[in-house]
Amino acid sequence: MFLITENGRKVAISHARRDALLRDVRAHLDTMTGFRLATVNLDHLVQIASNNVFADAYAQHDIVVADGRPIRWMSQLAGQPVEVITGSDLIVPLSRQAAQAGRSIAMIGSSDAALSGAEAHLRAHVPDLTVAYRHAPAMGFDVDSDAAGDILRDLEASGAGLCFLAFGAPKQERLAARAALLAPSVGMVSIGAGLDFLAGHQTRAPRILRILALEWLWRAATSPARMVPRYAKCFAILPGLMWRAWRAR
Repeated sequence: MFLITENGRKVAISHARRDALLRDVRAHLDTMTGFRLATVNLDHLVQIASNNVFADAYAQHDIVVADGRPIRWMSQLAGQPVEVITGSDLIVPLSRQAAQAGRSIAMIGSSDAALSGAEAHLRAHVPDLTVAYRHAPAMGFDVDSDAAGDILRDLEASGAGLCFLAFGAPKQERLAARAALLAPSVGMVSIGAGLDFLAGHQTRAPRILRILALEWLWRAATSPARMVPRYAKCFAILPGLMWRAWRAR
């Protein structure tokens, strides 16, 4: 299905179900072909409508899934229901897919401590997993810089089949798009704070709040200065998105 932003840009959700997503990722791993995976949410739609660079990077993604209940509600209004698939919930199953395919993984972003903790968590849950490359860039990392290009070339040389990007939007999606040229054999998966959750450096909302679609409230309460303005922008565009989804039906 297509999500239509305020300025008319279209974002296509490529995989409605998790099982189909996992099958396609496994096919990429088996054939050693790279891909770019993004998990679209309301904040991304806000940014896509106002940031052409981000919008162009998003358009280069091969796989886009729905992250958040509002996206699912829109899909239901459009008569094309999709499953909610968050980046954080994909890390372990995708790592398991890589191990089963005999491919290693990589992690870029966050901090050295978080990457180390996330690796320990993954090794405990996926014993056969190999981590071929880890890199936590310094603060102010520029995805368009020569240093970013060097990182992507090192990633390609590492032989990793899958790379988790933990920068947050739009930086991680823009780096994933650049990897199409510099790390073409690697599947790039943007997962935001997912590695920090695995490492225990950030606390994810309790499961009951996620079930009730109240994870946004938890995040707003734990980080109000950063999250309240973001959610205000998201709520402002939601009625228009829902209207366009209903009309698309």
